[in-house]
Amino acid sequence: MNTTTRPQPSSGRALVLGGGGSAGNAWLIGVIAGLLEGGLDVTDADLVIGTSAGATAAAQIGGASPADLFAAVVSTPIPRPSTRPSGPRPITWAHLEHTNAIIAASADLADMRRRVGEDAIELAEASGADGRERWRETVASRLPSPHWPERAVLLTAVDADTGEPVELHRDSGVDLVDAVAASCAGGPAYAIGSRHYIDGGYRRSSENADLAAGCERVLVLSPLGGRTRHPAAWRSELAVQVQELRAGGSRVESILPDADSLEAFGENMMDPSTRPAAARAGHRQGQGVAGRLAGFWRR
Repeated sequence: MNTTTRPQPSSGRALVLGGGGSAGNAWLIGVIAGLLEGGLDVTDADLVIGTSAGATAAAQIGGASPADLFAAVVSTPIPRPSTRPSGPRPITWAHLEHTNAIIAASADLADMRRRVGEDAIELAEASGADGRERWRETVASRLPSPHWPERAVLLTAVDADTGEPVELHRDSGVDLVDAVAASCAGGPAYAIGSRHYIDGGYRRSSENADLAAGCERVLVLSPLGGRTRHPAAWRSELAVQVQELRAGGSRVESILPDADSLEAFGENMMDPSTRPAAARAGHRQGQGVAGRLAGFWRR
């Protein structure tokens, strides 16, 4: 598997799609569709970088039009539970607290990646091969095409066996479905061949915008608003990455969720029932900023 030789444009435009759960993915689709409706097509980027939910979005916009993707999200009825769970908090919250404890015990990013990787491999062993196949089927059902887009796309992940960052692309020898599944593996590690991978958000941040270094213009869409769970000393927040990109000569713009989008997300961005509202809020945002960003993005 070749994960080192990757597309590295010395100029051009990069679109960075950050992670953010089910709501974040819907918001990304909404923003991109809203930008397009406002007259700005960002799917013509020279490089698309996707992390976790952003990796799913990167694959989706490579296989279908933003308008069709947006229509599919807002037209899919997803019932919202009438009552909140009365027992222990959902497993997603439990896992968040568990990984927060791992982060707090880690010395730095590299140490954190190793620790989370070890833990995720244990979870994968407990879930067995059936768990891996169910996750792959879930990811495949979200993608309009199983084939890599023609444009240069980087999907981030972390090698759970070593803790090393990985960027997956069309020349990595990895199927698109497997690459997206690895980038979104926030719980059990995802096996590809003899290796195991965890969510690309553990690489550096939920955006990993630093991978756009060398691009003339970089547009970052961050469902999590550039926030990080890491200590400030690790310098992993989006603002630091933007500073680094600008210091390297890149022009950078970011779209972060506005108040309406944050309200649409609710308390749990993993909740699929938030998707229609999140997509609509993102669509309004995209339409609203398309004019302002036109001069920045267009050649």
